[in-house]
This record gives sequence, structure tokens and C-alpha cells, in this order.
Amino acid sequence: MTTDVQQPVAPARPAMGTFERYLSVWVALCIVAGVGLGHLVPDLFQAIATVELARVNLPVAVLIWLMIVPMLLKIDFTALGQVREHWRGVGVTLFINWAVKPFSMALLGTVFIGHLFAPLLPQDQIASYIAGLILLAAAPCTAMVFVWSNLCEGEPHYTLSQVALNDLVMVFAFAPIVGLLLGVASITVPWDTLLLSVVLYIVIPVIGAQLWRRSLLASGGETALKRVLDRLQPVSLVALLATLVLLFGFQGERILAQPLVILLLAVPILIQVYFNAGLAYWLSRRFGVAWCVAAPAALIGASNFFELAVAAAISLFGLGSGAALATVVGVLVEVPVILSVVRIVKATRSWYENPGRGRA
Repeated sequence: MTTDVQQPVAPARPAMGTFERYLSVWVALCIVAGVGLGHLVPDLFQAIATVELARVNLPVAVLIWLMIVPMLLKIDFTALGQVREHWRGVGVTLFINWAVKPFSMALLGTVFIGHLFAPLLPQDQIASYIAGLILLAAAPCTAMVFVWSNLCEGEPHYTLSQVALNDLVMVFAFAPIVGLLLGVASITVPWDTLLLSVVLYIVIPVIGAQLWRRSLLASGGETALKRVLDRLQPVSLVALLATLVLLFGFQGERILAQPLVILLLAVPILIQVYFNAGLAYWLSRRFGVAWCVAAPAALIGASNFFELAVAAAISLFGLGSGAALATVVGVLVEVPVILSVVRIVKATRSWYENPGRGRA
């Protein structure tokens, strides 16, 4: 098996910001604040929950747009031309994202939530919990991946091209995969709401961000784009933190009342993240992918587009549903677990790059 001898040359990396450095701290504080506020002022969150249109919660939708549009603005779809430079890494990640992850989560959800843990869970919510887990795994992360890749010193051209490709695939594949797996799990698929979620949270943001990007580049070049991105960065981060507070506030009473449910839902999510990260990392090594590509490949393969999952779960099943709770638990579990994966891939770099161990 031929290996990538030459490491891709990466452009200069931006300095690690305070947010990225203390990401787990901010997430933990927002979770605590959301749960506490949901318990102290439940009427406020109930009122926010009623502000919806066509089963889409408008405050959540606005926050998600504010969060993902600045990150989508960074994506250059012309980077898809660079896919051929890292075709092995791209192939591994596409395989994990679209052929393994959604189906492995459906299996794990059915085994653990539908069978092993079923006696310990509310019977009327089991199908909804499984649906939330499927929604969580059916879309690869497109926002926080840039943070994860930067933390593990990943090759930025690969990360950018992979995210651009995943966004493109997601436009066409998210709804069919979710519909298929929900159907297999014997859950009625509200196709109109599912397609509306895809349009709202994938198609429109991607198209809008790309049109805005082209306009900025046409009028002021890279300088204008960088200026806007610098201004939007705090907006995106505040929206992320506010979204976490809001989501955990919606579920605050249930989280405090059902700690066992949270723990049980976390089990298949935890297994899924480590399984997919490990499989992507091992396959990358097996196929001779350079470590600077394999590290972000493992993270992209394991992490989920939780913003889309939460929004779709709320639209499809409602704010108080088991599906919404499962996607929120995904946020709770994924961030610290992905940070642990970052540490693992960095700690195993010498093993990965040793050509005398396990390379074909």
C-alpha cells in the first residue's frame, strides 16, 4: 500500500482564541445556566416555545442561523477542487459520515434504547428517543469541525474541502437517509416538516452564505471577507452559547427530573462517537493517509451537526419530545468527548506515523 510521504503544506494558523481554549468550560457553564433557568423560570421558556411557525421554533431558528451562517461564510466551494489532493482522507470520511454513522446509530439506538434500557425508560417516548439519535447522527458536523481541526493541527485545506463536500452531499442526502432510518424504526416520517427543516437549516444558509461571500470578494476581496468574518465571530459564538442555554432551558425540568434517562441516552452516543472516530482513524492509517489529514478525518467522522439535529427534532416532534431531549443530550456528550478524541489523536501521532507498525 502506497503511503503519503509528503505532508501537505498548511497556511499559517490563527492564534487559538479564548473561546476555543476554554470551550468545555463555556459549554458546561451554559448547560448549568440553561438547566437552572429552566427550573427557576419555566414559564419564560414555555412562552418562547410557543413562538413558532409551521412547527419551526423561530427563536431557535434565528439563533441557529446566526451561529452557522458565519461559519458557512468561511467555506469556499472552489475548495472542492482540492479533494483530489487528499482523496484517501476524503474517501474515508465520506464512508464514515454517510455509510456508517447514521446506520450504526440506528443500530445502537435500537439495541440500547429499544431493548436493553427499555424497561428503565418511559415507554411512550422510546421511539422518539431513537428518532432523536438518528437525527443526531444523520448529518456530519460542518461548524465546530473548524475548531476541532485547529485544535489537532489538522490540514486546513482538507478540512475546508471536506466540509464543503459534506455540505453539498447533505443538501441531497439528509432527508432520504433520515426518512429511510425512521421508517425502518417504525416511526412515521412527516416528510413536509423534514424537507422544510432541510431547506431552512441547510439549503438557504448555504446558498445565502455563498452569495454573501461572493459579493464580499467581488467588492473588497479577501480583506473585506476577513473584516466581516472578524465582526461576525463574536455573534456566532454568542449565538452558540445562547442556543445551548435555550435548549437546556427547554429541557431543564426534564433533565432534573430524569437524570437516569440522560445517562442512558448518553450511552449509545458515547459509543458511536468513539467507534466512528476510531474507525476513521484506523482506516486512514490503513490507507496511508497523512496524520495531519487523518486527525481531522477522525473528528469529522465522529462529530455531528447538532444544530441541525436539534432544529429538525423540534420541528418534527416538538420542543418537549424525547427526540428533542436526545439531540440535546448529544450536545452534552459530544463536546467533551470530541475534545478527548483530539487529545487521543495527538497523543498517538508517533504510533500513527511509524511505518513499521500495521501499515499495509
